[in-house]
Amino acid sequence: MAEHLLDSVPGTVSNVFSRELPPVLTVDPGDTLTVHTLDCSGHLERRRTADETVPRMFGEQRGHCLVGPIAVRGAEPGMALSVRLESLRPDEWGFTAAASSDTPLTRRLGMPAEDGEWLVWDLDADKGTGTDQYGHTISLAPFLGVIGTPPVEPGEHSTTPPRTLGGGNIDCRELVAGSTLFLPVTVPDALLSIGDGHAAQGDGEVSGTAVECGMTTRLTVDLQPSPPLPTPHAVTPAGRITFGFDPDLNEASAQALDAMLTWMTSLYGVKRATALALASTTVDLRVTQVANQVWGVHALLPDDAIR
Repeated sequence: MAEHLLDSVPGTVSNVFSRELPPVLTVDPGDTLTVHTLDCSGHLERRRTADETVPRMFGEQRGHCLVGPIAVRGAEPGMALSVRLESLRPDEWGFTAAASSDTPLTRRLGMPAEDGEWLVWDLDADKGTGTDQYGHTISLAPFLGVIGTPPVEPGEHSTTPPRTLGGGNIDCRELVAGSTLFLPVTVPDALLSIGDGHAAQGDGEVSGTAVECGMTTRLTVDLQPSPPLPTPHAVTPAGRITFGFDPDLNEASAQALDAMLTWMTSLYGVKRATALALASTTVDLRVTQVANQVWGVHALLPDDAIR
């Protein structure tokens, strides 16, 4: 199996999803890649305040700064693309913005944009800590916010909302090193794009940003011809995960639970009602994120929950 290196430079990055973008690299199933991504905004230098202007990869803020698309030979719709996250190492700095724009949530919380906050974090990947300009220190648990493939439809598509098929801006904090994310192949060759490094995030990503940072990720891609589910799902150190995405939180929850029940009927050889009863005793429903127009919910089944 081959090893590949990709950096965030002109010619390897995009800020939209599109099946029409030419691949920046073509790999075989089983190949491993080491990819450096910039933060979500594509900052080329440390940005210390919300008002400071620093160079960015893209002059216009259209979407996340992503590396890709990466073509995977032999990938066809009906298969699942597996993305095994071997390691993730944040860059030396990151940021978190809060109440920086007028949204229904910030209005509900009584936070006008003029009261916004901008935290700048010094990140120590070796110690696993981040410290902001006020001296607050947090533990790091790095992951990628965006791992996705383009929609079937032609044209350019926003990177902001996660999608039921191609995944994308999932923002699930459980997708740490040691996780494998399975994405339905939406177009021939898969056309994977990744980015939006998060050094740390809580479930919900409640301010709209995590600790946004550049990231060096080592990952292995492969193909699964007969996936157990037709929607994004994952095997993580915390357990098995299914996802739901919808502007309605109730529907997002139902999607995540529906997929988990389907997986459980296959895993344990039980009928659906039995799976639901077992899920009620073992499965956690968590709000993945409330930041991306389409809300996310993930269902988590710990590995040792049912013996």
